[in-house]
Amino acid sequence: MDQEDNFYTLKGYSLLEHVQITYSMEDYLEMICRLSQDGTPVRIGDLAKCLHVRPSSASKMAGNLRSSGLVRFEKYGTVTLTEAGLQLGRYLLFRHTVLQNFFCYINQTTDELEQAEKVEHFIDPKTVYNLKKWLDKFT
Repeated sequence: MDQEDNFYTLKGYSLLEHVQITYSMEDYLEMICRLSQDGTPVRIGDLAKCLHVRPSSASKMAGNLRSSGLVRFEKYGTVTLTEAGLQLGRYLLFRHTVLQNFFCYINQTTDELEQAEKVEHFIDPKTVYNLKKWLDKFT
């Protein structure tokens, strides 16, 4: 095998990409974006409930997202998206929807939430957009 130098572990690939946001942060940001689509700020308790985590965990992650410049958050307050958080959150929702629709189409089901959640962190944006184009041709 002459391409041995091209193989890495999953962590190795992540380090090569210089990932600025963790997969867990993506999950939280996606849910904050989903919950705030009507324009209302998100309460930590609601975020925690939707993600099946403790409010203290949701509060800690909101603080991490604030440090990354993706949300505005005051302890014991609500979470709102910054412009950067809104842009990334919208992409995360788009990516999730494309994958969910793709898996539903190929598996002939109406709900592939678990599969989309498991795959979404590992797929390249170019592939997401190409999957969308492909789906548009068949659905």
